Amino acid sequence: MAITINNICKKYGNQTIIDNVSLTIEKGKIISFIGANGAGKSTLLNIMSRLLKADSGEILLDNTPLNLLKSEEIAKKLSILKQSNYVGLKLTVADLVAFGRFPYSQGNLKKEDKKIIDEAIDYLDLNDLRKHYIDELSGGQKQRAFIAMILAQDTDYVLLDEPLNNLDMKHSLQIMQILHKLCIEKGKTIVLVIHDINFASIYSDEIFALKQGRLIFSGSPKELMNSQTLTQIFDFHIPVYDIEQHKLGLYFIANKQ
Repeated sequence: MAITINNICKKYGNQTIIDNVSLTIEKGKIISFIGANGAGKSTLLNIMSRLLKADSGEILLDNTPLNLLKSEEIAKKLSILKQSNYVGLKLTVADLVAFGRFPYSQGNLKKEDKKIIDEAIDYLDLNDLRKHYIDELSGGQKQRAFIAMILAQDTDYVLLDEPLNNLDMKHSLQIMQILHKLCIEKGKTIVLVIHDINFASIYSDEIFALKQGRLIFSGSPKELMNSQTLTQIFDFHIPVYDIEQHKLGLYFIANKQ
């Protein structure tokens, strides 16, 4: 069981965004996509979730071509959390999490749906906030609420586009720990677009790097974390150090005068 991407291409006008990318995302792992801005990471994630149509190539979801599946079938297997999670409606945390059950309930929540919603809220430690409105929450609380919504959707594959965007260090760590827990305890396959190479290195099972729309690296965090490989991906020297049994890229001191 896996997501298989075969020869995916995407252009906007004359600009190539995804250039003949092929890869396999195995079930039950945390997978990170890294690369500079404009590398094509978010576009590929959108194509994987069928929010965006590829110009050519094929995506298989558990061996079935994605374009042969109905939207409601996909929504029961694969969920996506976009970068921008603006909610214009006045929703409480409980209301938002309930949206995760829509593929099953079609808006008519049954007893089992309500049980799953309560479990998702509890799992993300949001019980004290369940009646609070989303626009009243901090960035970290809001992201936990959206992840609870995804958890209530109960899909095998969870795609997240820059889930640490606009979060401070404490809340970024909290979100990564939650995602790791979802993978280990719930068997979810977590696919991330992420900018922080150190979070990617520590929490991922496998990492894919894109550059100008092309897949230029795939492998383990151990294989990724060396200065030569990181320089090829990001076009500047990133020193790598062994710190407490982890290889960390100290990009913030690179070329410091």
